[in-house]
Amino acid sequence: MASKREEEISRMEEGKIHGASVTNVGFCASTSVVVLLQKLIAEVIGTYFVIFAGCGSVVVNKLYGSVTFPGICVTWGLIVMVMAYTVGHISGAHFNPAVTITFTLFRRLPWKEAPLYIIAQLMGSLLASVTLVLMFDITPEAYFGTVPVGSNGQSLAVEIIISFLLMFVICGIATDDRAIGHVSGIAVGMTITLNVFVGGYDY
Repeated sequence: MASKREEEISRMEEGKIHGASVTNVGFCASTSVVVLLQKLIAEVIGTYFVIFAGCGSVVVNKLYGSVTFPGICVTWGLIVMVMAYTVGHISGAHFNPAVTITFTLFRRLPWKEAPLYIIAQLMGSLLASVTLVLMFDITPEAYFGTVPVGSNGQSLAVEIIISFLLMFVICGIATDDRAIGHVSGIAVGMTITLNVFVGGYDY
């Protein structure tokens, strides 16, 4: 069933429906363009809510102290899991340029779509950041980004390890047909939670 669905989507992306070419219709009416727009919109929306919820939990905790560090970790994991199940069947639920680049290298995403995915992710994160700035009184004390608390070498090592773990899990469940696909969102969400526990201690 899944392979048949993927084949249909692949044919749509190539601009063919039931073997008929759609090159004679307008650019905006092209099936491949419509499918690509759906993917990009899904990435914008998914990334928006990931940043809104994740960074929002940091802001609320810094302003009111009501979330706690474990709560922030769980929030990041939950929102990634929820968005993965919500739009994963549309865009693949990348929400991260690193994921997009990796999928492109593994030929799971066409090279021509990768820059558009990254732009969509940047747009989603920027819109979420603007929303948080408008909603809360963002002061230097309530800054919702992260800054290293150790040396540059320590920070680099942590980033390499947690990034490898995330991409290892994503590639394992997304590029291997033997993986159990319906639990992929849970696996990625739990990995994000673990990564924030390990690398987000400066909250």
